[in-house]
Amino acid sequence: MEEVKEFPYSFEEIENIWIPMPDGTRLAARMWLPGKAKEEAVPAILEYIPYRKRDFKRVRDEINHKYFAGYGYACIRVDIRGSGDSEGIITDEYLEQELADGECIIQWLSEQKWCNGNVGMIGISWGGFNGLQLAARQPQALKAIITVCSTDDRYKDDVHYMGGCMLGDNLSWASVMFAKNSLPPDPEIVGDQWKEMWMQRLKGSGLWLEKWLRHQTRDDYWKHGSICEDYNDIQIPVMAISGWADGYTNAVFRLMENLDVPRMGLVGPWSHKYPNMGVPGPAIGFLQESIRWWDQWLKNDETGIMDEPMLRVWVQESMPPSTKYEMRPGYWAGLESWPSPIIKNKNLNLRSDHTLGIAESEQPEPMLIRSPLRLGLFAGKWCSYNAPPDLPSDQREEDGGALVFNSKVLEEDLTILGATHIRLALEADKPIAYVAVRLSDVSPDGKATRVTYGIKNIAHRNSHEQPEKLKAGEKYYVDLQLNEIAHVFPKGHRFRISLSTSYWPLAWTPPEIASLKLFPQESSIDLPELTEAGITDLKFPEPQGAEPSSTVSALTKPDEKWQVIRNLVNDESTLWVFKDTGKQRIEEIDLLMSDFSEEKYSIVNDDLSTVRGETHSKTALERGDWQISTDSCTILTSDKDYFYIHATLDAYEGGARIFSRNWHEKIAREFL
Repeated sequence: MEEVKEFPYSFEEIENIWIPMPDGTRLAARMWLPGKAKEEAVPAILEYIPYRKRDFKRVRDEINHKYFAGYGYACIRVDIRGSGDSEGIITDEYLEQELADGECIIQWLSEQKWCNGNVGMIGISWGGFNGLQLAARQPQALKAIITVCSTDDRYKDDVHYMGGCMLGDNLSWASVMFAKNSLPPDPEIVGDQWKEMWMQRLKGSGLWLEKWLRHQTRDDYWKHGSICEDYNDIQIPVMAISGWADGYTNAVFRLMENLDVPRMGLVGPWSHKYPNMGVPGPAIGFLQESIRWWDQWLKNDETGIMDEPMLRVWVQESMPPSTKYEMRPGYWAGLESWPSPIIKNKNLNLRSDHTLGIAESEQPEPMLIRSPLRLGLFAGKWCSYNAPPDLPSDQREEDGGALVFNSKVLEEDLTILGATHIRLALEADKPIAYVAVRLSDVSPDGKATRVTYGIKNIAHRNSHEQPEKLKAGEKYYVDLQLNEIAHVFPKGHRFRISLSTSYWPLAWTPPEIASLKLFPQESSIDLPELTEAGITDLKFPEPQGAEPSSTVSALTKPDEKWQVIRNLVNDESTLWVFKDTGKQRIEEIDLLMSDFSEEKYSIVNDDLSTVRGETHSKTALERGDWQISTDSCTILTSDKDYFYIHATLDAYEGGARIFSRNWHEKIAREFL
């Protein structure tokens, strides 16, 4: 990424300002204010997240917000109530309090003498979520948003659940927030009250995993903040962005289809990153595109951006399987609308000879699916946060425990763009059963690269709000949509559909080991084939960002591991994920910080009583005599009827433990 040092406008970098809320709580913000704002009011751009503006997201904020400020925008990065340096307590995601505060922030910004009354919001992940949610509340000053790696449906398509199955990332993500919520504000910002604020957080933030596990179906808890409840609530322009390696790709397509406002969608090859920092590459000039969007909607300048295709996607070319890619070869394609008339369904039946093709003339015998519970250890993360090394590896590692169907060798390239749909006729021998479906690209040497996948809890086949248990011996027709993708299957390759009854630990295991009978003659797939006519070839500028103001020195080397461990003595399988960022110093604020985390997911043979997820985090901050750290651990286990949570949180000041709390929770399983 090119670091830009000179801009059209000078700007002032303000380390902290306070934004008052109606109840007297003060929210902390970092600000970049153009010099021209002293004579002429300018638009404001808000990013509103809980990820500590002062330290952990400091450099990323500088790269992006200094860039926008250099083009004449007042940029404000606000710590959500109870996070970073803001006062109060944060007890969950996207609460009414958070959104009400967001409306107050937008109003406050619009009333400042340096603001012309026009406010935009930008954010990735949490900030992408609340950007959509605040847009749906229609604050008068909010004129446009850019939402990156977010969702319109908090149950159907988020880190917690997928297809009615609980994701392993539900535990992983809960543990990240468990650790981050336990950190204090910086005494240099809040003064002597830092200790009191810290104790409030330690005592009051709570165990979020427990909350999420007490809502296992799509109830009002998840509907809150899900803008798909009424897309018409959004009445301002929306740019929606994600990447094929991210967990939030599908929402871009739904937003393009369902919003009735000026909108643009952009999907690249990236993981959970802003596209100017995107990996796998190629990264793009996302900040330049953002300036065109802001100029169009916040300055009312005609930039031509709305003359371009509504949906812009990176069509990935075939690559051998790998847990990490520096680059994904391919090309940019533009579609004028979504759904697009240039996408045609390619329908194929599942056949009893394990091929994909024309339906058999006679009804074959049903085919059995009963996978090892450990199937899925090579699936990678549900959401790739940093691309290497958390992408899926060679699918041959998984296909031995799955029911597979191969296409004929392709006589010409086949390009798909959109969602593959599969319709399965199934019987189950248990009241709850899962099916995972993978679409892979199989090269002539046999290597299999996962292209996309989907998971379905068959008890949720008709509704996530009112699931229905299965009856043994009864045939069910299950429709399953795989994640959206754009991919070229080359001439000479095959494509493969793989079905399994487990996908651990990407999805938590079912309550009982279920066998499925598949009726192939009544089962089929629809591939979204892309025809060449109507494609617009696109180019993007090279990625840019502002030169960071902060210097971060690495004092110890970071370390990262992603290991699958098989203990053949007792047939235990474990996925171990380890990440140590090393000790770093932010020179400008004289702050030392370190962050360590590990996750272990294990199971012994096919014994459901041994299923276990364990996460552990240690975080430390240090400046002179001020030395604090937190140590958090969460263990999740289950049996046929219940989930069990054991969690601990310890906080230390100067090496002495000043807080400790344990949680023990037992939560009934509900259709899960």
